This record gives sequence, C-alpha cells and structure tokens, in this order.
Amino acid sequence: MNIDLKEIDSFIAENRENILRDISRLVKVPSIEGEPAPGAPFGAEPKRALELGLEIAGELGLEHKNCENYIGYAEIPGESEKYISTITHLDVVPVGDGWSEDPFTMREREGYIIGRGVMDDKGPSVLCLYALKYLKDKKVPLRYTVRALLGANEETGMLDVEYYLKNYPAPVFCFSPDSDFPVCNGEKGIFHGEIVSKVPLEKIVSISGGFAPNAVPDKADATVKFEGELPAERENVKVSAGDGVLHISTFGKGGHASMPEGTVNAIGVLVNYLLDNDLCSKEEAKFLSVLKMLHDATDGSAIGVAACDGRFSPLTIVGGMIGIKDGQIHQSLDSRYPTNTSGEKIVSIIKEKAGDAADVILRSDNPPFYISPDSPEIATCINTYNDITGEHAELYTMGGGTYARDFPNAVSFGPEHPERPAPDFAGPIHGVDEAASIADLLEALKIYIVTLIRLQEADF
Repeated sequence: MNIDLKEIDSFIAENRENILRDISRLVKVPSIEGEPAPGAPFGAEPKRALELGLEIAGELGLEHKNCENYIGYAEIPGESEKYISTITHLDVVPVGDGWSEDPFTMREREGYIIGRGVMDDKGPSVLCLYALKYLKDKKVPLRYTVRALLGANEETGMLDVEYYLKNYPAPVFCFSPDSDFPVCNGEKGIFHGEIVSKVPLEKIVSISGGFAPNAVPDKADATVKFEGELPAERENVKVSAGDGVLHISTFGKGGHASMPEGTVNAIGVLVNYLLDNDLCSKEEAKFLSVLKMLHDATDGSAIGVAACDGRFSPLTIVGGMIGIKDGQIHQSLDSRYPTNTSGEKIVSIIKEKAGDAADVILRSDNPPFYISPDSPEIATCINTYNDITGEHAELYTMGGGTYARDFPNAVSFGPEHPERPAPDFAGPIHGVDEAASIADLLEALKIYIVTLIRLQEADF
C-alpha cells in the first residue's frame, strides 16, 4: 500500500494546535479512581474523562461507543468485522506534593507540555484519536476495522479491560501506546502485597507516605513520642518538636515503581532516620529493620528476593505507601519480577526475614508475559518505528504493566523516549511535573498512522 509521508506530515502540522488543545482538555479532569457509584464503576472523574474522550472522538467525526462507563472506543469501519486496535487510558495516578504549578492545568515550556497525564496516558490517547481521524479524512482503504480503545482503570486494576473482553470481541491485534519506544514484546510479572507490623506501637504516633502503591514516594512523615535534645537534621530531613512529640518530614525523588533507578524513596529516608536516632522502641525497631531491608535496595538484594532470568531485566521491588490502620503499620509492596520467581516466593522470603515482627500479605500476582519477536505484526511495528526515525532499534522487555498483557495478541508501543535527554523541569510519568516532548508526541503520531496502515496488509 502506497503511503504518502508528506501528506501525513502536513496533516500533523495542520492539527498540532488542536492536538495540544485536546490533551489540555483531558488533563483538566482529575481522573483519579474514586468511589464506585451507579453508572460510574471507577468513580465520577474517570467517568467524566471517558465521556470527554468520546466527545473529542465525536468532534473529530469518528464513530464512538461508551461501554457502560468501563471503557469506550472510537472506530473507523473496514471491510471486515475483524479489527485492529490501539488502547490507552484516561485515568491517572494521584499527583503527590511538589508540583511547580497546578498539575491539572496543562502548560507549555520550551517544547514540552507539563501536567498529570500528558504522557501517561492522556497525550497518547489523543494521538490515537487523531490517527483515526487521518484514516477517515484521507479515506484510507481499510481491510480491517480500526478501533481506538479508551480505558478508565489502567492504573488501579485494569478492570475496564476485564469487562470489555467479557462483553466484546477481542481485536486480532492491539498495541498500547503506554510505554517506551520502540516495541515491548514482554512484561515482567507484577506482584502487589503488604508488610504489616505485628509489634506494639509504643513511640510511633503516626507514620505516612506515598500516594500510590506503584509510585516511588517523594515525601513521608512521622510523629513519635519524644523528650530530650532535638536530633540533628540531615539532607532530605526536617524535624520539629513540641508537646512531647517529634515531627519528622523526609523528602526524596519520586518516579514509577517499575523504573526505580535514580529515585530516592522518602519512606526509606524516614525509616533510616528513625533507626539511626533511636526514635523508636526495641519492638518497633525490629519491624523498621525489615522495612530498612526493603528500602535499602530496589533490586531486592537487601531483603533476599533478587532475581534475574536473562530474558527480562532483574527484579525490582518498591515500597510505595505506608500508614497506620487499626494499630498496625502497613507498608505496600510493588515488585516487577522475571520468570524465575513469583509473588508467592517473594512473600515466603520476606516472611522469613520478618520473623515475628511482621506479616506479609499477597494482594495480587500477575505473571510475566512474552510474545515471540517473530510475529509479523511485531515486525510491522518495529520496522515502521525504524523507518520513521532512521534508527536501528530493537525489541525490548520491561517491568511496567500495560494493557497489552491482557489481550491475546498485543504489545506496548511507545511513545516515551527515556534515552533522549530532557530538561530538568520535565518530570517523569507518575512523578512531579510529568512532562512530554511535543516533538516526540507528534513523531509518535506519524509512527502510529503508518503502522495502522501497514497492519492492513497482515493476514489475521
């Protein structure tokens, strides 16, 4: 099929400002999971974001459907009922502290857009809608129907896709623009759990930190019973005393739990400060020592769960949230693991390390998935990426979890470029001042348009 790249470039240039406008409209919706309600399975704001995403699809002249507020899609009908799909999500993680400006007001700076969801995953959602607009406007002949699925529960459970696949036929091939370029054909297992204290709380009055289990926290706080000379502050730690208690605030560098390299976990900073300054009882110290092993090494080596299989990158493990419930400290666990371990094995090892100081609870465990690099659909994706960028990039596997793992034939496919230098003000996904390069997003749109056209030649 002949593809006019100059025509695609012109389409993107003509629609640049509209694309940014529509991303901004979606960023304004604080679509963090809320309390389920009738007609709003994931809360009011994810529902509102989904409705807005479908409204934008309608404005672009696309057929669209709301699947009972679990998920929705825009569509360009083809000759066959079989369909190829993209899938992105309109829900976001909480914002946390430290943003330089309102996280739900998108702003531009030096070729970047900043706001919660600009990269994960509202920006890519708009790209997919405009890719379909190109197919419609240019009357591209379609052997297969093309759909752009818009999810509303990716960050906290993927129940949107579970509902969709129970009630609607699956695509013959699907790619998820919710990861790094070029193409990810495998994702690590994802284990979520908790370490729960079994010791009495004597000195610790309160402890809190983090805003999502799958994000490295950049702030944590504790209040402990205290008398005596004020302990010394240190880097990333502030203390104040009064009324028989000591207040401690610690600060770190946040990021996504699947990519903890370069982050600083504020809970780990807090645990070390409490232990180093003898600010807890002996029993509390036993429990905090378990947490210290967790936070001392994100590869799991300090707590004994390190693993590597040669196919995936080594295991990572992060404690994203901490708090007190019913007199017990709960520390969340998020591990992304290769094929030679499991959630059950991770729980067993940490339980042994914890002894009588803590219990370890398995909340969820999703095993790794891997698709052969010999798939012709994957070849189409990687070849298109390299043709457009002029690179010679290769497939990769990752620790992040995307919708791709829930479909029978799917991969994750951009649009992030962690290898490209970014300014200091540009924050990561799940982090403070989340940012996206406008040039990179527009390049991704070109890649997606060409890929969707080339996939029409595949035999499904």
